[in-house]
Amino acid sequence: MTSRPDPNPEPAAPPDLVHVRVLDVTAAGAARLSTPDGRPAGCPTGAVLVLIRHDGIPVGLLDLESHDADPDRLIAAAGARFGAPVPPDHSPGPPGRRKSPRVSVIVATRERPELLAACLRTLLWQTYPDIELIVVDNAPTTNRTASVVRGGCAGLVRYLREPRAGLALAHNRGIAAATGELLAFTDDDVLADPGWVAGLVAGFARAGRPACVTGLILPAELRTPAQLMLHHHAGLTKGFEPMLYDAQAPPADPLFPFTAGRFGSGANMAFRADVLRAMGGFDPATGVGTPARGGDDLLAFFRTIVRGHRIGYEPGALIWHRHRADHAAVAHQVRGYGTGLGAYLTAAVLREPRTLGALARRVPGGIRHALTRTRAPGRPEVPWPARLAGLERRALAAGPLAYLHARVRMHGAHTPWEQPGRAR
Repeated sequence: MTSRPDPNPEPAAPPDLVHVRVLDVTAAGAARLSTPDGRPAGCPTGAVLVLIRHDGIPVGLLDLESHDADPDRLIAAAGARFGAPVPPDHSPGPPGRRKSPRVSVIVATRERPELLAACLRTLLWQTYPDIELIVVDNAPTTNRTASVVRGGCAGLVRYLREPRAGLALAHNRGIAAATGELLAFTDDDVLADPGWVAGLVAGFARAGRPACVTGLILPAELRTPAQLMLHHHAGLTKGFEPMLYDAQAPPADPLFPFTAGRFGSGANMAFRADVLRAMGGFDPATGVGTPARGGDDLLAFFRTIVRGHRIGYEPGALIWHRHRADHAAVAHQVRGYGTGLGAYLTAAVLREPRTLGALARRVPGGIRHALTRTRAPGRPEVPWPARLAGLERRALAAGPLAYLHARVRMHGAHTPWEQPGRAR
């Protein structure tokens, strides 16, 4: 009997504009090709973006406009560009090394259960031995998030609710409940590399004892023109060399430390718990879910620096971000970025008033510089539309008023650790 064709077949997934792969090469000569979520993968045909890692350490991106599915040619291209891995140093480490610190990973989410489930799977695969996973359900309207956490993650992930809308409020709820010495934050739309937390911890162990560490963010997929545009222009990838930012040794940046976006992003950041709590956590009048739309991470970075601490950037702490897939979503995101930037600059001088004079001296040309430094220059063949640039500038101008509006709305809001009995 011949089967009839399905009258309503499932639509085929559109082909990726650019295939995203990871090529792990070891000093022993072995090579492994995988997808960002860690699954073994073949060598694709067509355009490909490949993260090259030498013995687990990211060394760079290989961006090929066309490829013929020959893995040997891909490995050869990676070797020609980045060389061969250096054999690891097996000399013994310093004596008396202290116990690894506990890390609390906090994920704030709101009504995106499918994305959250994928994110949590990667967080449960972390190689670091002492992790506490906390999900904060922000202003939920359904029980879908609770079902994800209490279903497949029962006993492995702590579930908290923050009834008031706002990313900073949700993060503060997680901070209050966390037991780790280090507090790591990421979003529900990411895939965490298995060594992400270990990479953050390595960043804290570097010379200079940073109080905050950020990491590398790469695209999890490049299926649509909108995702490709964000990859080339969003400025999320901060490079493959460790960095240390210090107010006593500022970089060559006329707006430092106000260009806090150069330090990293809230999707991949961690703080020493005592430092973050001493700052009062995140400003509840900033972040997604408030009129300010963002700026919570930028303000935390800024306050860390101006209070005399250091921020480290660790490329080995890698997460893969799912960029917005269509142009309408990108426009919404750009509006949030612009408003959040304006809100952050307003909050910076209100929260740290001694910095007002420094900002005033940098105003001529400074805002334009801030916008260009928080977004990568990109590629001419993948242009950043003028309408989005205009939208971002208008949103930036609206940021100060949006922040003041949010402060009025959040009047009386305290951090949960200031209110015993409300932390859990």
